Amino acid sequence: GSVIPAARRAFRKLVDQNNNFLFPVVFVTNAGSCQRHHKAQQLSHLLDVQIAPEQVVLSHSPLQMLKSFHDKCVLVSGQGPVTDIANTLGFQKVVTVETLREHQPLLDMVDHNRRPELLSSPLQTLPRIEAIILFGEPIRWETNLQLLIDVLLTNGSPGCEYDAQLSAQLPVLACNMDLMWMAEAPSPRFGHGMFMLCLESVYKKLTGRELQYQALLGKPSLLTYQYAERLLRLQNHNHKLTTIYTVGDNLMTDIYGANLYNRYLAQQHTAMTNTTKLVGQGTGSQVTMVVPEEELMSAAAQCHSILVCTGVYNPRSPLPSDQSSTVTETVFHGHRDLVLEPDLVEPSHVVEDVEAAVDLLLQHEYVEAEV
Repeated sequence: GSVIPAARRAFRKLVDQNNNFLFPVVFVTNAGSCQRHHKAQQLSHLLDVQIAPEQVVLSHSPLQMLKSFHDKCVLVSGQGPVTDIANTLGFQKVVTVETLREHQPLLDMVDHNRRPELLSSPLQTLPRIEAIILFGEPIRWETNLQLLIDVLLTNGSPGCEYDAQLSAQLPVLACNMDLMWMAEAPSPRFGHGMFMLCLESVYKKLTGRELQYQALLGKPSLLTYQYAERLLRLQNHNHKLTTIYTVGDNLMTDIYGANLYNRYLAQQHTAMTNTTKLVGQGTGSQVTMVVPEEELMSAAAQCHSILVCTGVYNPRSPLPSDQSSTVTETVFHGHRDLVLEPDLVEPSHVVEDVEAAVDLLLQHEYVEAEV
């Protein structure tokens, strides 16, 4: 809720005298408990510049592109107006965890004081759930963990007994892999990645199998950066983009994702297919998704990552790629399906704050223009 002092100064340097952005700019956040027009309003107020909803990429925004799921009955987990968010993204049949709890009152039994009363006449039966969307960390972790496991182990019919012989797992789409995030507390707080870690652990403990994801979205997902570039191109009237600068405070999301996207851009001309791996090579899920090729067409030549020291990253801690710290000794805060590669967590630049990042990119661009 409070603005880093350098932020307003930074954005004054990115707009002209009429308050119009000098360059295409998007705000890519792993937040997802609101609609993007609300986030645009919040940023406009905090930064004192006019930011349009079309400049905001929330963790769930790329779900608009996954149209093959839009007509399926989906269970959504998270907080905020999750039903409205899902509808806005194109999902037509949405069931919340709270709705499921009301229809199946015997499932949520951890909190004795909250155990629901048995209904004299049962509610209308819910349709079979065909996919799960994890929007973000829920408020009641025990309820969501229990009911998500119920849905997964009954193949979408949580009123039934667990099926130990399930041959396939329901599709799971997860937004925001952040293990932790920085707020006003002295140390980072648990993020949705921590909730996913709990869900994965419970699922593996009960089944002996890894929980598989059909898609992982939000930074550092490749699809999120592809979606962000598409918005940048629209702001640039579909003209070619040469260099994208990404500024962030988190090595495992902002920097990893930007460097992964830079690698993708370098390889794109030799390996263009309709099926795109959404995150780096993983040790767990085969995270693949068929997305129309025209949706992902990129034009940028490179993506520079700029790390700031006003958030999750602590400049007193060594980078994972520093010679003083080997990869094997580093505590890895990325998701299970990411691989810690030294070059993916090494930023192109490290600066104090976002104003210094803007100064750096402006200097680079003006030097390039003069050349």
